[in-house]
Amino acid sequence: MTLTYLIISLIAGSVGSVALAGLLLALNNQKLLIISNYLMYLAGGTLLGAALLGMIPKAILQADVKTVLQWVLIGILFFFILEKIILWRSCGNQECERKTHAAAPLILIGDAFHNAIDGIVIAASFLTSIEMGVFVTISVMLHEIPQELGDFGILISSGLKKKTAFWANIFSGSTALVFGIAAYYTLESIKWLIPYALAFSAASFLYIALADLIPEMHRKTKIKDTLIQIILIIIGVSIIYLMTINH
Repeated sequence: MTLTYLIISLIAGSVGSVALAGLLLALNNQKLLIISNYLMYLAGGTLLGAALLGMIPKAILQADVKTVLQWVLIGILFFFILEKIILWRSCGNQECERKTHAAAPLILIGDAFHNAIDGIVIAASFLTSIEMGVFVTISVMLHEIPQELGDFGILISSGLKKKTAFWANIFSGSTALVFGIAAYYTLESIKWLIPYALAFSAASFLYIALADLIPEMHRKTKIKDTLIQIILIIIGVSIIYLMTINH
């Protein structure tokens, strides 16, 4: 039963996120930007909540606190280096060393690694409990959809047609399914690794929220935008809190 839930969640968190992002492309640019921003704000809250209220506390219940936090630190450093090497995000200025013709393959390679990590994160969470697997999947989806929308923009501006960009993203998203199922069987046989996998996965969520999403939010400084951001972050954290309160 857990494997069934895992497979559904892996599809929803990777391929499903790409499909939803693809559907949103049908909206006009103004509405698309608004929805994408709102999802990003909400994702900031769910990622922080999932890491700090769910994954790290669960890891600490199964392993030494100091060791768990060391793995969180190692994870944050790892994802910083990985983002530097693979260039997960697009470069927004003309002086960027990353050339336009190279952007498409870099985005797809980066997404493949990113989704593989997401698959492992979801698998580790389901091996802890179904409830944790569900809220981790929700957190993954909420931060994946805005990212996929941005990736579509880069792929299309690099010369790919919308249909080609869509299927290329679907293909890169499928790594979540492959690595997630592999992690399920691997971690199941060596359960002592699960708390460290959770800590490492929590580092991924913290890094995305603090290094990518929140700095992006700071680009908007109007009072209205700030209030919307605060409200949606709190809603995101509250969703995770309510889902973890009895678990």
